[in-house]
Amino acid sequence: MGEISYIAIEGVIGAGKTTLANMLSKKLSANLVLEEFETNPFLEKFYDDRNRYAFQTQMFFLINRFKQQQRLNQEELFSEFIVSDYIFEKDQIFAYLNLSPEELKLYENIFPLLQRDLRKPDLIIFLQSSVDRLITNIRKRSRKIERNLTRSYIRDLSEAYNNFFFKYNESPLLIVNTTDIDFVNRQEDFSELYSQIFRKDRGFIEYFNPGIGKQ
Repeated sequence: MGEISYIAIEGVIGAGKTTLANMLSKKLSANLVLEEFETNPFLEKFYDDRNRYAFQTQMFFLINRFKQQQRLNQEELFSEFIVSDYIFEKDQIFAYLNLSPEELKLYENIFPLLQRDLRKPDLIIFLQSSVDRLITNIRKRSRKIERNLTRSYIRDLSEAYNNFFFKYNESPLLIVNTTDIDFVNRQEDFSELYSQIFRKDRGFIEYFNPGIGKQ
């Protein structure tokens, strides 16, 4: 594996990607790039009525993510490390899950034009978790905007993420089963994960299951 300077963390809503991004950026003194979901004026309406507001929500995220990702090439001039809590390609997961066939045709004409010149991460960390753990985390943080998220939507989203990363080969990928670990409150769990991220003999695609053998 080559040197790692740009790390992106992915996972379903509630997987802990923003928390891990903050922890890693602090440890590495990295430039932190966080998805700006709070600025999307359609998101709360989308959670209330997915069919009606899916396209507006999707297009706002697409353009906003593109503008943010465009700035990454300049960021490396000011920091040795960049840590982000999303990848640009994740936009497709939500598009294929939520858009109608007609909306998807338009989306498919736009997405490749925006994607082609963007910088790819040196490593993607996919935080994989059970639906029960995701729902527990969502309820625990109790964001008003997420109050109408349904179990079925989280389940569908989880399946869509798993399918996406099962086929993904654009960047080195570390898939982490987070169901039985707590890298926020257990220092040993975070340290073990950190060691895996910077392991010299890590392959292009690896699966890390730190819960095995834990009591």
